[in-house]
Amino acid sequence: MIAYIKGSITFKSPTYIYVEAHGVGYHINISLYTYARIEKEEQVKLLTHLHVKEDSHTLYGFAEASERTLFVHLLSVSGIGPNTARIVLSSMTPEEVEHAILTEDEVSFKQVKGIGAKTAKQIILDLKNKVSKGTDKTLPLPNLRDNTLQEEALSALLALGFNKNSVMKAISSVRKADPNISEVEALIKASLKRLS
Repeated sequence: MIAYIKGSITFKSPTYIYVEAHGVGYHINISLYTYARIEKEEQVKLLTHLHVKEDSHTLYGFAEASERTLFVHLLSVSGIGPNTARIVLSSMTPEEVEHAILTEDEVSFKQVKGIGAKTAKQIILDLKNKVSKGTDKTLPLPNLRDNTLQEEALSALLALGFNKNSVMKAISSVRKADPNISEVEALIKASLKRLS
């Protein structure tokens, strides 16, 4: 499994890009959401998902972990393939997709090309529990997307098996106590003390 690709963008379009990494050019399919985030970039690090079929191996790239997670979740829904999942994430932001699932908003999904009433219901039915487990709407971290330090600490602590709600509380608490903390390792260690 390819976790991510980091390199130079040699070709860019709203639906796919070429990334050269160590002399190899990768064709990576992207959503409009990711395109908007890398449009002005020349160097990129994209999280990836390799979709394997009998007759093809297709690579999909994502600017953010939340988008990749939703893409994989969408693939688990009957009747949704990678192209439809990408259309959903091109039509709605990851936050909008999560919100539509949690609020059982079928109308938002039906506005996406290729999603009918039956599939919209199926998305909500299949993903509501998955999304609610990984989402905490009451404790958002300020500027999480723009703050690599907090993002990396959050990812590391979630990977260690801690509850997202508890981790976000701990990180917020550490940041309030020491706003000048600038090392990921220090933030993780300080957060761990509050989690134990």
